[in-house]
Amino acid sequence: MRRLLFAVVVLALFNLVGCGAPSLLITPVQNTNRLEEIDVAEGHGWSQPKIAMIEVEGMLANVRTGGFLQPTENVVSLFTQQLQMAEQDPSVKAVVLRVNSPGGTVTASDTMYQEIQRFKAKTHKPVIASCQEVCASGAYYVSCASDEIVANPTSIVGSIGVIFNTFDASQGLAKIGIYSSAVKSGQFKDMGSPFKPVTPQERELMQGMVDDYFARFKSVVTTNRKNLSKQNLPTATDGRVFSGEQALAIGLVDRVGLLEDAIDLAKQKANAPNAKVVMYKRPYGYNGSIYASTNAPVPQANVLHLDLPETGLFLGKGFYYIWNP
Repeated sequence: MRRLLFAVVVLALFNLVGCGAPSLLITPVQNTNRLEEIDVAEGHGWSQPKIAMIEVEGMLANVRTGGFLQPTENVVSLFTQQLQMAEQDPSVKAVVLRVNSPGGTVTASDTMYQEIQRFKAKTHKPVIASCQEVCASGAYYVSCASDEIVANPTSIVGSIGVIFNTFDASQGLAKIGIYSSAVKSGQFKDMGSPFKPVTPQERELMQGMVDDYFARFKSVVTTNRKNLSKQNLPTATDGRVFSGEQALAIGLVDRVGLLEDAIDLAKQKANAPNAKVVMYKRPYGYNGSIYASTNAPVPQANVLHLDLPETGLFLGKGFYYIWNP
């Protein structure tokens, strides 16, 4: 079956590009759990300590992403593995989190937050979060575990809150003669189903869970963000987003600066001014600077383009710490 599918794809490409056009070369890449240490910024001196830069990027979920002709990766698993490498290397004096994410699931965000807390308790190495384009909701939750948060002036920060997305398609389906009837073991077994309206009792139960997760989020913020006053807490946690400058004024971040400034701050806190910056990557992938993506470039073949963004209109079932306007 796989050989047949491959032959169909190759034939389709051949028919599109015609004879004489550049041929398609597919080189298999071995799947590996191994990470390689890559230098992304030089240090000084003979014996150089290290600052480990670890990404908090994209949709935060404890699932494997990727697909055909793309490397697959589990964000939570990779993050944990990178932290373990930084923990086990005595030359690593501090960690910088390069954050560019709208958040993700409640559990994935909380897991990554706790992993940083455990790392700090075990190693006593400073952790600095650097907000890039977006550091919202679950990504901000994770960043709260750091010692300081540095945001670009134009970063999007905040969106503190919880959401459970649901929709009711029952009336639309009924117009074309389609009806759903669940056989269930309990009254609330199909709670949140798109094939029926949400009952008041179901909404009350889901709201109770949202409130619990929201209380946990607020506790994380108030525990770790000492510059956030009680007076500003209602505004900071009503779900809105802030620019980096606004986040600094309200107390959600500690300072405004670029990624380089966050790295310099990590060197300062670790007393390692001559440190080089390293990242941990799979054997595949591009690395060119501290802003380079960790994902391998996606091969493009203009046979069929199917755009599946990481965060679209419809999220999978579950509770999310996510900014998804």
